Amino acid sequence: MRFAMPLVVVVALLGLLLVGLFLNPREVPSPFIGKAAPAFSIPRLEDPARTLSRDDLTGQVTLLNVWATWCVGCRQEHPLLVEIARSGEVPIVGLNYKDQANDARAWLDRLGNPYVTNGFDPDGRVGLDYGVYGLPETFVIDRDGVIVHKHIGAVTPDAWENEIRPLIAKLRTEGR
Repeated sequence: MRFAMPLVVVVALLGLLLVGLFLNPREVPSPFIGKAAPAFSIPRLEDPARTLSRDDLTGQVTLLNVWATWCVGCRQEHPLLVEIARSGEVPIVGLNYKDQANDARAWLDRLGNPYVTNGFDPDGRVGLDYGVYGLPETFVIDRDGVIVHKHIGAVTPDAWENEIRPLIAKLRTEGR
């Protein structure tokens, strides 16, 4: 009897660990889904005298892509983001995260700039407010500034065609 309680606790912990092994870390639900995007005001990467704020993410469906020059996944998704930007389907706003401004500007000059504008978040404060824990991360924000989707990891052609693009089309037809 004396060992029954510790045995139950150990078995319960092992059960939780076993369940955790089969979970996909890219499917971590965001507590921000369905809520207004957090307020912020930061310098723009391309013009530090101007600011980017949450208000710039309202009025139309927008992708907010969190990226950095040191991020391998960001480099992988970048050509697709450039292609999406050229299509004109949705404006992409960048959030340059924990980076060096000169490096970020040079990276965009060299690889192409898919962003209508970029916020510069050198200390990661805004990223933290959005619950960013790994790069890249992409948020779909509706016309009212509400976060409706979070994609963790590089946006792939499959994720774009089967997950993000249909959601954007749906948001446009619903008038949100």
